[in-house]
Amino acid sequence: MVDQDVSHFQIGVAWCGHGLTAPVPVCSFEQIPLNQGCLTPVEIKLPPGCCLNPSDTAAVVGGNVCTSQRVTDVVLRAFEAAAASQGDCNNLTFGNGGRNEAGEAVEGFGYYETIAGGSGAGPTWDGTSGVHTHMTNTRITDPEILERRYPTILHRFEIRKGSGGEGAYTGGCGVIREIEFLEPIQCSILSERRVYAPYGLAGGASGSRGRNLWIKQARPEQDGDSGLKPRTINLGGKATVKMGRGDRIIIETPGGGGWGKVGEGRKVEDGKKAAFGRGDARGSEAERRGAQEGV
Repeated sequence: MVDQDVSHFQIGVAWCGHGLTAPVPVCSFEQIPLNQGCLTPVEIKLPPGCCLNPSDTAAVVGGNVCTSQRVTDVVLRAFEAAAASQGDCNNLTFGNGGRNEAGEAVEGFGYYETIAGGSGAGPTWDGTSGVHTHMTNTRITDPEILERRYPTILHRFEIRKGSGGEGAYTGGCGVIREIEFLEPIQCSILSERRVYAPYGLAGGASGSRGRNLWIKQARPEQDGDSGLKPRTINLGGKATVKMGRGDRIIIETPGGGGWGKVGEGRKVEDGKKAAFGRGDARGSEAERRGAQEGV
């Protein structure tokens, strides 16, 4: 177990349990409701001072949207239940305002969204493109509302074709989201799977890693050269930057890992339920809707 450190990407025991809630039903041969009772037969043992059980003075952040999903990936891989999904929620925030250098309050705004990616394939199913997996499942703002209420232009929001890992069952693809800002703004990205790709299983290929790009416009008054062209800056997985008018951020989310070697026969016909786990919708909402529809 990794010890806690001076960074803040560590989580409390509660978030570790949160990371187990998603894979436990998937790894069960029984179709059980997705609720707190899923963890009744599970005992969580974590040494004090580790990254999943830090001290009271340790900094923590991103437990729900980043670190707990590593817990989910570990469990799914240990049980060989499914290949890795995108592994995070691609948290994008931007806004302005707050306090100026004189300490005076400046009116502004803040905006926060999570962005979908690809889900991992399994022993009898393909991954799904452009979805949230394991955590969050929040809706994203409609393009018309985003551009009407915030100083933005949404240039692209599309499936990132080819980003799912290949295999007998292919991982789902991530998405590409490109936003231009129409005034100076502070922008932050909190994401994972930008270095380590979502793993495939049983011979399946890994999904594509994600990328966060800043298209920075040339500004002669700052750069001192009117001949400069826009620059493309890789922000890495986590960054906070001050963007100017006309700058863009491009977020390419990870794809899911594949399952099985390419060319191997599919174990069941499409549409049939998996013998181990399920590839269809799960949870109380899906079960209520299924009951209403008689399926």
